[in-house]
Amino acid sequence: MNSLKNKNALVTGGASGIGKAIARELAGLGANVIIHYHHSKDSAEALATEIRALGVDADIVQADLSTETGVGALAAYVAKKWNNLDVLVNNAGDLVARRTLEAMDMDFYRKVMSINLDSNVLVTRAMIPLLRKSGTSSIVNLASLAGRKGGHAGSIIYSTAKGAILTLTRSLSSELAPYGIRVNAVAPGLILGSAFHATHTTEESKQATIRDIPLHRAGTCEDVARAVAFLASEYDGFITGATLDINGGIYMA
Repeated sequence: MNSLKNKNALVTGGASGIGKAIARELAGLGANVIIHYHHSKDSAEALATEIRALGVDADIVQADLSTETGVGALAAYVAKKWNNLDVLVNNAGDLVARRTLEAMDMDFYRKVMSINLDSNVLVTRAMIPLLRKSGTSSIVNLASLAGRKGGHAGSIIYSTAKGAILTLTRSLSSELAPYGIRVNAVAPGLILGSAFHATHTTEESKQATIRDIPLHRAGTCEDVARAVAFLASEYDGFITGATLDINGGIYMA
């Protein structure tokens, strides 16, 4: 895996869970990191301090990425700090709550889609000028096994958004290839160690899923981070438009 030494990386939703592990992994390979957060300021500050101890630069920035105003503020911050961007990791997202289609109103629908899909589209659009300046750069989108299979009960809109990210990744890979920007995705399955499954998945459901995983364990945030770092670091490589499934073998596309 190529070194990320002196490269500039932005991780959205980077203050906790999978995003936090990704920021650590990229920094461990030598990247300077901007950690975006929405609510977790203390966690973001602690992570930035930890990363600076590795001898690389780290900063934090708060923004609501579900709105154009919030994304504009993020873009302005990044552009003021760096002249170019080498790695963009679109990690921000949330299930919000489990609701069936019948129990869902349109406000809930729009909230889930804005957090998971709109944020990805808006941030990517805003970062393209800085990514183009790098000559060879990389976008890694966080999809989900739910986007492959449809998800568990009550996750229909989240799963729909993550499925859209898989298609967005393929479309963008063609659109941005002339600028030397590669676009790939990862699709994690059951990943423990983050707030997502602690909040939205029962212990009974977790154990039932683990029993069906061929590797007989759940994934970790670090499992995802290593895959993201691999895709991010292949600057002038030949992988684009791909989705790397991280699920212990429970689903193979």
